[in-house]
Amino acid sequence: MKYVRYIFYGIVFAIILIKAEAISWFRIQEMFYFQSFHMYGVLFSAIGIALIGVQLIKVRNKSLADSKKIPLGKKELRLKANIMGGILFGLGWAVTGACPGPIYALIGLNYLPAILVLAGALTGTYVYLSVKNKLPQ
Repeated sequence: MKYVRYIFYGIVFAIILIKAEAISWFRIQEMFYFQSFHMYGVLFSAIGIALIGVQLIKVRNKSLADSKKIPLGKKELRLKANIMGGILFGLGWAVTGACPGPIYALIGLNYLPAILVLAGALTGTYVYLSVKNKLPQ
């Protein structure tokens, strides 16, 4: 019962992705071919909402969901790692037409090829966990 609210948040997030057409392969391809602003609008809206949420967390020094304290230390910028991760993420997104966010929504809509995308995302996560200690800092 402790995690019911997170399942609820996930369902609401999936509905928003579906209604915003953010799970549409065609919308994603339009974005990568610079044929439509639709997905850029969705992404910039998400960035704006996240910016507001992060600022609220910083001001309160607590989670918005359950009032637990959040440590707010400085994080080291790892530019090369972020660039490489972004390139790999973008390549996977371009090849599959799906980022990790809507994978479960696609599966929930009975779009079974999304199971392959989920398998790829889980495999990539496992590979990263296997090699992360060997990567240069």
